[in-house]
Amino acid sequence: METSLICLAVALVGGLMLTRLTKLIHLPAVTAYLVAGLLLGPFFLGMLNIPGLGFNSLEQVEGFSIITQTALGFIAFAMGNEFRLSQLRSIGGRAITIGILQAVITTVVVDIVLIALHLCFPHIISIPCAITLGAIAAATAPAATLMVVRQYKADGPMTRLLMLVVAIDDAVGLLLFSVSYGIATALSNGQVSVLAVVVEPIVEILLSLSLGGLMGLLLHLVERFFHSRSKRMTLSVAFVLLTVGLSTMEFQIGPVHCGFSLLLVCMMTGTVFCNVCTTSEELMERVDGWTMPLNILFFVLSGAELDLQVLAQPVTLIVGIVYILARSAGKFFGANFSCRLTKEPKPIVDHLGITLLPQAGVALGMAQTAANLSDGALARNVVLFAVLVYELIGPSLTKRSLLAVGEIRPEGRTSARRHNAPKEAK
Repeated sequence: METSLICLAVALVGGLMLTRLTKLIHLPAVTAYLVAGLLLGPFFLGMLNIPGLGFNSLEQVEGFSIITQTALGFIAFAMGNEFRLSQLRSIGGRAITIGILQAVITTVVVDIVLIALHLCFPHIISIPCAITLGAIAAATAPAATLMVVRQYKADGPMTRLLMLVVAIDDAVGLLLFSVSYGIATALSNGQVSVLAVVVEPIVEILLSLSLGGLMGLLLHLVERFFHSRSKRMTLSVAFVLLTVGLSTMEFQIGPVHCGFSLLLVCMMTGTVFCNVCTTSEELMERVDGWTMPLNILFFVLSGAELDLQVLAQPVTLIVGIVYILARSAGKFFGANFSCRLTKEPKPIVDHLGITLLPQAGVALGMAQTAANLSDGALARNVVLFAVLVYELIGPSLTKRSLLAVGEIRPEGRTSARRHNAPKEAK
């Protein structure tokens, strides 16, 4: 236990200290946390095998999965706050159209490019692997986007649209992956499973939305018994922890395997709660402040979890570069086309696609499932390589895009220590 606590303390301090360096070169804090994780990971300081100084193995990093899962739950809960009815009435329809179209277009583009690569070089990648990677390409990392928006206090039409699109993107990506993975499995085994391709994905989404809605209503009903801000915040934290725990459950109903999507469940909890509780906005802000150390640990652990061994595999690098280029083109042109279709202003048309590039947790989870294919190891390694690239450059590109449309208000230069100090009596 003592070694684990020292590791977490070093991870927090290391991530914070590195932000001083990235601030000098105008990079987002998220990049600093990821780089700190890489440096503390098993391929750098962790190789020294000094107890408490870094993570000695990928297994040790995975041992902290409860922290990363919990952080994802709070991130999704906070994103649910963006789905307020007042906001949905104004941009909800456009966000849904853009969220669905850009995800589908990205999947189609990556599918076409990777299948073409298979036709040219059949020994490099199989069609099932290509189809699966196409679906994984649709997923966008909500955590990195949310952290950049918070750090720079971004606000405006594109920021509000972006938060909704990223949230919708995960639901669409989940459905696309389930269908594509079912088709890929059928191509590998020679038989199609209607349950895996159609029924189970729909059941998972419906169960996730139902559980999330129920937890949001319960949170509102229980929090009315408390008037203290600190007690209500504590209750909110407890409910998110409970929701994360429940969303990991799996069970069987006849032949149908049932499970939940952690992101969808927690997002729906936040959505329902923020729309039924009149004081939810103030409460959400207090919960966000409480979860900041948890979010830092999430990104440091994500950086430490990036497997640099994939860089030594030529096939992974070739397919990975093709995947990254195809996915980037799909996200950019997919968002560009869908924004033109919904008649968005030109700045949003030009820049929204770039903000959708970050990819991490959701894609890694999909890649873990894809590893069950005959050449699933290649799919997993390609996604690992892509995540390494996207997580390091994605937050900076998101920042640049929000800056280009004038929706970033940079952090002030005033020290919080001086700002909060009592004024001298004149």
